[in-house]
Amino acid sequence: MQFIPEPRLMARWVNQVQEFAIRNSPHGIPVTISTDPRHSFTQNWGASFTAEHFSAWPEPLGLAALRDEEVVREFARLAREEYLAVGLRTALHPTLDLATEPRWARQYSTFGQDADVAARLALAYLDGFEGEQLGRGSVACMAKHFPGGGPQKDGEDPHYPYGREQIYPGGAFEYHLEPFRRVIARGVSQIMPYYGMPIGLMRNGQPIEEVGFGFNRQIITDLLREELGYDGVVCTDWGLITDSSLHGRNLPPRAWGVEHLSIAERVKKVIDAGCDQFGGEECPEVVVDLVEHGEVSEERINVSARRLLRVKFELGLFDDPFVDEGKAAVRVRGHEAVSAGYRAQARSLTLLKNERSSGLPVLPLPEGTAIYAESLPAEKVREAGLYAVASPAEATVALVRLATPYEPRDHYMLEASFHAGNLEFDDETVASVAALAAQVPVVLAVHLDRPAVLTPLEPLAAAMVGVFGTSDEALLDVLTGVIPPEGKLPFDLPRSHRSVEASRADVPGDAANPLYRHGFGLTLPKNDRRH
Repeated sequence: MQFIPEPRLMARWVNQVQEFAIRNSPHGIPVTISTDPRHSFTQNWGASFTAEHFSAWPEPLGLAALRDEEVVREFARLAREEYLAVGLRTALHPTLDLATEPRWARQYSTFGQDADVAARLALAYLDGFEGEQLGRGSVACMAKHFPGGGPQKDGEDPHYPYGREQIYPGGAFEYHLEPFRRVIARGVSQIMPYYGMPIGLMRNGQPIEEVGFGFNRQIITDLLREELGYDGVVCTDWGLITDSSLHGRNLPPRAWGVEHLSIAERVKKVIDAGCDQFGGEECPEVVVDLVEHGEVSEERINVSARRLLRVKFELGLFDDPFVDEGKAAVRVRGHEAVSAGYRAQARSLTLLKNERSSGLPVLPLPEGTAIYAESLPAEKVREAGLYAVASPAEATVALVRLATPYEPRDHYMLEASFHAGNLEFDDETVASVAALAAQVPVVLAVHLDRPAVLTPLEPLAAAMVGVFGTSDEALLDVLTGVIPPEGKLPFDLPRSHRSVEASRADVPGDAANPLYRHGFGLTLPKNDRRH
């Protein structure tokens, strides 16, 4: 599910879809409507959506910065209630990939580089969305991307041909598998393998076939089904079989390692690998043709059909697939969810530096502080109890909000949304901050969807905070001490891009001599404005 209208219209659309499915399909099978994450700030049409009509929370990286399982459980419970209100019954998350390659574009949706932290938070996530067991009040989760995305060659994403290779130079395949082991042992209704094609991977003395994980029988059947004992739904990632296009941009099938196969041969290889469902495909006639020609047995199709239908029955969709259109709006963005999300945004901020040249802390900012903040509306500054000024010369402190650098690309469909490449700020940005810092102490707030190289900026800033999905208002509440920051870095912040290039993609914290280590985070001096 991509675009969602306002809640009442969304609920009405869901009901119309269900009514059509029940009346027009031979067996009256209800539809299970799924969605990528949509409770934070990153708009990526291929992976996540901004909160808009839902309560706004930090990205999963922000939840990882808090390392608080109760906050994750609360988020998942409240997000589940909002999903249920509009008829969303499958969450295409959590993302259990590990942020071990600093350049990789999808780190913002992970729980960071630490496998144990990711596993613990994933269990709490499932508690909130699915409950102890799947039922009528649950939202089914699809844990992804098995057996662990993240160790991508050169940090490139396998949505695209140049990023198809997944590598393990540090021999850390089992490390990336650990969060999946934990959630499978707990129980999760669905799993999605990644696009990536393993290169040079050996397991149990055997080479793993160099094809995308969705086509890989050694990964899906031998490892996931047999070794780990998983009998839930396995759904491929989107677009393994046919071309995709959007807004004039095309994307070839992500059939890495099997590009030479025909559409029918790709479909058969996915089924033979052990998958149950094709993400984003609309070619059921190919499956029917394979069965009719004896290439795939009807019993094999029945195995997958039973798995898919079981989830629908457990969710209660066969009993009542409809939602209450009149209550949809009041059950979404309720006070409890909005307040909890706001507080989590603020708490997840990670304080990296807080010291003037005199040695005294800059933060928290006292009430009435004159602040120069180009990126913030003056009204928001005033509401935070600060005094907005029009020039650095009038200010006591300046606030600069930056985002982690990336290399803009826009050749393939959705490519512009995937921020990848160099992590270093350009000379113009550094010079701009330096010029400002020569006039007034600078507070630097950097959105860390990936681990930015802050080395040239760190000596220029009097205070520096890492942000993982936070509104202007929540940021100001932290800077003024109303809500203290509690975040700890969910990954290392490298000292240079060169050190990243020399690191091993599958090993956490492998870039030499990082500027800040995973787990680093300062606390604020006490302030009587806190509540």
